[in-house]
Amino acid sequence: METIDRLFDIIRTLRSEGGCAWDRKQTPETMWECLAEETYELQEAIAKHDLQNICEELGDVLFQLIFIIEIFQERQDFTLSDVIGQVAKKMIHRHPHVYGNARISTEQELNRQWETIKALEKKENGQKRVSVLDAVPKGMPSLIRALKVSKCVVKEGFDWDNIYEVLDTAKDEINEFEAALKSGNRNEVSMEFGDILFTLVNVARVAKFHPETALAGSTAKFEGRFRLMEAQLNKRKIKLKDLSKDQKDLLWEQAKKSYER
Repeated sequence: METIDRLFDIIRTLRSEGGCAWDRKQTPETMWECLAEETYELQEAIAKHDLQNICEELGDVLFQLIFIIEIFQERQDFTLSDVIGQVAKKMIHRHPHVYGNARISTEQELNRQWETIKALEKKENGQKRVSVLDAVPKGMPSLIRALKVSKCVVKEGFDWDNIYEVLDTAKDEINEFEAALKSGNRNEVSMEFGDILFTLVNVARVAKFHPETALAGSTAKFEGRFRLMEAQLNKRKIKLKDLSKDQKDLLWEQAKKSYER
């Protein structure tokens, strides 16, 4: 049976004098970039329900995490045992309804309990929170960060009453975007477009699906259809840019039908 120890052995060999120059020079900062890339590859595999790739990408993500931990172990900052012990303690502490005597009846009560415990933990650790948004990392991808910001303010009672109000806001933002386009002010156009995206993130939140997952699915669908178009054009030795608009539309409709089958 394979264990985490084997990964540590591989990483230590790679970072040794007789190992790999690239691996030796890596830092937590550079390895984070690798981890972020592998995380998105895992997300793609999950979106496609590709079990073989999911298994492979999980391994890649795990390897990057172990690599980062090993760098800190080399520095004698902390160990894998410290990491596991801390997160285990935290998870048990945040689930008193499972490991303690707390009683939870609804999902809302569960969320309130979770946030209350998190806030107390930060206070005990000397972390002062000026705003509820202090908990949102600034380095998050914008789409995910927009969702996180929205969820934070909703917990404070700042929200639309229903999804139709959010949709109305999205329509208003589109109108403002169109007005900005006519003005020719690029900064205003960009800001109004951002407002549309932010509102649509909230449409997804209220409709109870993740905007990143939805966008990944739609992008994969578009990519599949476009690849079918390319295949047809390659067979006929025709370049897409040489077709008329009507020909492109016809080819696209055919690809849509073929993809759906």
